[in-house]
Amino acid sequence: MKGKIINFIILGITIALIIWLGIEEYKEVQIETKKIILEPSSKTQKIQKEIDNDNKKKKYPKEIILEEYKGYNVAAKLQIPDIDLETYILKTYSANSLNISVTKFWGADPNQIGNFCVAGHNYKNKNMFHNLKKLKIGNSLFITENNIGKIEYEIYDKYKVIPEQVSCLSQNTNGKREVTLITCTNDSKERIIIKAKEKE
Repeated sequence: MKGKIINFIILGITIALIIWLGIEEYKEVQIETKKIILEPSSKTQKIQKEIDNDNKKKKYPKEIILEEYKGYNVAAKLQIPDIDLETYILKTYSANSLNISVTKFWGADPNQIGNFCVAGHNYKNKNMFHNLKKLKIGNSLFITENNIGKIEYEIYDKYKVIPEQVSCLSQNTNGKREVTLITCTNDSKERIIIKAKEKE
């Protein structure tokens, strides 16, 4: 009988010890989980710091542009000194608006992260894309809008595609600002694509 009581006491102590160890381990897991959730990783902190520093460094020139042009809302102003082009980019893409000026075609809003795609006719009007074909890699263009200001972009690619090829509209810009200008060739069988990214 005495042996059974001792065994029972040992069993009770063992169970209590297991429960106690389990509670302590649970507490440690909870603490670590809170750390993971509440404390950003060093990599996240580094990326956030770089973004904050970048935003502090970059101060874009402010310039107020028209909000409306010939009855259409304006998204931004486009300037390309190398072909002596200054034109308004309309917010609405339609057959009618394309006869007035160049328009936003797809993607991010002007001067936002992403690919701001602008389409325009190959007309000889002073505010259209007739001379886009004369641009070269390394030329600059400027996009101005009323929120961020005026940003300079540098052309890094120029090529032609058939109308069905739309990879130039991709929004995968690795967190950078990009601009894509699109117009027709003289025979309208192909599209001229001008790709530019924010100048560092």
